[in-house]
Amino acid sequence: MSRAPRCAPAEAPGRQRPVGWVAGLAFIAGIAVALPSFPEPTETRPEAAANDSDYAAGKQALDRQDWREAARRFRQAALRDPENADLQNYLGYSYRNLGQLDTAFEHYRRALELNPRHRGAHEYAGEAYLMVGDLARAEEHLAALRKICLLPCEELGDLEREIAAYRKKTGAGRTP
Repeated sequence: MSRAPRCAPAEAPGRQRPVGWVAGLAFIAGIAVALPSFPEPTETRPEAAANDSDYAAGKQALDRQDWREAARRFRQAALRDPENADLQNYLGYSYRNLGQLDTAFEHYRRALELNPRHRGAHEYAGEAYLMVGDLARAEEHLAALRKICLLPCEELGDLEREIAAYRKKTGAGRTP
């Protein structure tokens, strides 16, 4: 007969937990609140959208899949903040969804010049290369993500799935 492990002794009815236990929880909660929150490694300036109405409107347009409006708004924001890798990545994503792949590649390249560890730009550039049938270039971005993501990350998993689906669909084998 197997029994579930007991985590704590059963409490008698009406018995209160010791004050030290409550104080310990309060201490842990205080530490958790005091810990700084770090942006994702792909975020070069996480506050940028809050400080720029075009940037924020571009993100809203992405949510609506209004690629033309997203590209227009991100272009405006990029005029004010040309060194923002996230904006360049969003521009690439918008143009990719508009079917303007050459322009998308330009923006992905710029995002990666500004931040070579930009996970989103590597994922989306890899996916765009699959759209033009360039498996080798897609795998270069996959290799970059494997170096960047010391622990599994969403971008790595997404690009791995896209490459696997591409191989299955086209019958392409692994590149050397």
